[in-house]
Amino acid sequence: MAQNTITAFYDNYDGAARAVSRLEAAGVPHGDISLVANNTNDTYSQHASRSYDTDEDKSDATGTGATIGTLAGGGAGLLAGLGMLAIPGLGPVVAAGWLVSTLVGAGAGAAMGGLAGVLVDAGVNEEEAHVYAEGIRRGGALVTVRIDDVEMGRIIDILDDEGRVDIEERQNAWRAEGWDGSAPPIGAAASTTTGLTTDMMPNPLDEPAGTRTDVELEDERERRLKERGFRQP
Repeated sequence: MAQNTITAFYDNYDGAARAVSRLEAAGVPHGDISLVANNTNDTYSQHASRSYDTDEDKSDATGTGATIGTLAGGGAGLLAGLGMLAIPGLGPVVAAGWLVSTLVGAGAGAAMGGLAGVLVDAGVNEEEAHVYAEGIRRGGALVTVRIDDVEMGRIIDILDDEGRVDIEERQNAWRAEGWDGSAPPIGAAASTTTGLTTDMMPNPLDEPAGTRTDVELEDERERRLKERGFRQP
């Protein structure tokens, strides 16, 4: 029986979490559901049980076998395994499910292509994958479900009932604002009000060559990474 990947975008974590709970109640296995949501300003950190910035949890996320059950929350449900993760170009997120191990394994160098690439590998259209990644960067959440053909209608109804956003309409609105469908540069921040990229602050790394030493530049890079929640390897 053919299996499909269904994606549903929501304006926030709460709507996505309700959809996940309904999917589980409908009998969809934990291992076939994933959730990734924007976590700017630690808005949803209280729901997370771990941080994938730590070496121990990062090792768990990139492991195999029993770890999959841990990431899915075990018997307590998918959301019990929710963890925090920072992705350059996308920002801080909370995530759980089968997408997590790939996202964590991609590491800090993945940038926006990390999430979009994972979605494409799972069967999502490449253009749509970049739209979903942009939506998360702007504050939204994505639920992804792997399901057999025979279950598609029932699962889509559940996702729609919890407020799934018409992603085509949202994409058109973003393009009208000037979004060109590409990932923002690493270091660009998403506005919490409009979702647009803001890059108005002076960048000390853009000073003319020769005005700063290599050591000073490296210190500045480390400081800026720490401010965004990233760590040097």
